[in-house]
Amino acid sequence: MKNQNITLSAGGLEALQARFALRVTAGLTEASRELPHDITERLKAAREQALERARLARRVESASHVQASGSGPVASLLWGAGPRSDWWLKLASILPILALVAGFVLIGHGHTKAQISTAAEIDADLLADDLPPAAYSDPGFVEFLKAPRD
Repeated sequence: MKNQNITLSAGGLEALQARFALRVTAGLTEASRELPHDITERLKAAREQALERARLARRVESASHVQASGSGPVASLLWGAGPRSDWWLKLASILPILALVAGFVLIGHGHTKAQISTAAEIDADLLADDLPPAAYSDPGFVEFLKAPRD
C-alpha cells in the first residue's frame, strides 16, 4: 500500500474524525462487556468527564472566535460592548481624516493669501515707481521683478 497525501476540507476532516470515534466507541463497548462492573462504571465516569471537557473547549473556542471577530477587548473595555459603541469607532476613524483635510484647506488658503500679498506688493511698487513705458518691454525687467527686495 502506497502512502498518499490526502487533503481534506474542514467538513471532511470532521466526518473522518466522527467515523474514527464511532469505531473506537464500538471497539470499547465490545471489550467492556468482559470487564467487571466497577471498572465499567469508572470508565463511564471518565468518558463523561472527557465529553464535558470537550464541550467546554468547544464553547471557549467559539466564544474566542466571536470575540476576535468583534470590536476587540480594548474597545470593549474603553467604550463598552455592543452596537451602541460602534459610533465611537466610526468617530475615531473619521477624525484623523477630517483633521488632514482641514490642514490641507488651511495650507492652501495661506498659500493663496501669500501669493495675493506678493502680487499686490509688486503691483504697488510698479505703480509707485517712475518708469517709462519702454522699460516694461525690456528683457531685463523680468529679472528686476524676480530680484529680492530690500
